[in-house]
Amino acid sequence: MEKLRANQPLTPKDQTVNQQGLASVVLSLHQQLDAAVAEAYAWPPALPDAEILTRLVRLNHERAREEQAGHVRYLRPAYQAKGNKEQGIGNTATQADLALAASPVPSAPIPFPTELAQQMQALRDAVGQAGQPVTAAQVAAQFRRVKADKVLPLLNTLAALSLLRETAAGQFAP
Repeated sequence: MEKLRANQPLTPKDQTVNQQGLASVVLSLHQQLDAAVAEAYAWPPALPDAEILTRLVRLNHERAREEQAGHVRYLRPAYQAKGNKEQGIGNTATQADLALAASPVPSAPIPFPTELAQQMQALRDAVGQAGQPVTAAQVAAQFRRVKADKVLPLLNTLAALSLLRETAAGQFAP
């Protein structure tokens, strides 16, 4: 991970560890998470780690003071505090469902990425855009020249990382 972050060349041994440990996938997910946090808090995207930690600790103290004063910000008020919806921060399941329903689903197969990290992201996006649980074959059908037997291990990895959910019927859902 350190070499990937620093854009250093990988030795053959590093490349093997990268492929087997899915380090590129983990790095990509960390970068996406960092960008999402920065965007959510309206922070500059490239803050040093020490500054991020300082800001998060400050926010934690602010929330603790608010909660001691009786004001709790519920993420899912309908679930966490029925009757306190006015204190919610807006991330309700209804809004998420509407966003998912508005996502366009490609009608023609698209090219399958060549790099592992991009493949994992493309599969995760494809399952998320489906709007319902899908099989590996259904996911593979969204891409040109890729079969279910290539997609299935990647979907299983995403499920193992809790980035997708595998149903009892062997389908995948966000």
